[in-house]
Amino acid sequence: MSTRRSTLQVLEGRFAVCRLGPAEAVPAGLIESAFVSLTRTPDELSIVCPESEAPPDSRCETGWRRIRVRGSLDLAETGVLAALAAPLAEARISFFALSTFDTDYLLVKERDLSAALAALTRSGHRIQE
Repeated sequence: MSTRRSTLQVLEGRFAVCRLGPAEAVPAGLIESAFVSLTRTPDELSIVCPESEAPPDSRCETGWRRIRVRGSLDLAETGVLAALAAPLAEARISFFALSTFDTDYLLVKERDLSAALAALTRSGHRIQE
């Protein structure tokens, strides 16, 4: 079990995780969103975006909230997501992880947010208001 502890911040807004076909175009204007993640594979185009900007003709799951790991992480740093995933798994809370060059994000369903924060706090992570 990892002993890595992070300072976490719950961010505002509700988000959608959407799936489009692998050859579909990124919907116009979506790339201009303040927070968007696009991943294209041979099998799909996955989009994480504000619920209000979810592509209408896509398969979407809505109701996600974002938790950000505060500060910049070194790309060589290990165990960050493992230290977050373990307490959530123990609490039986699913999440969707996103990593950027600077940091990591967890998306949890809004209905699970309080329980997720409690599980993360119990495991030693700090929640910044």
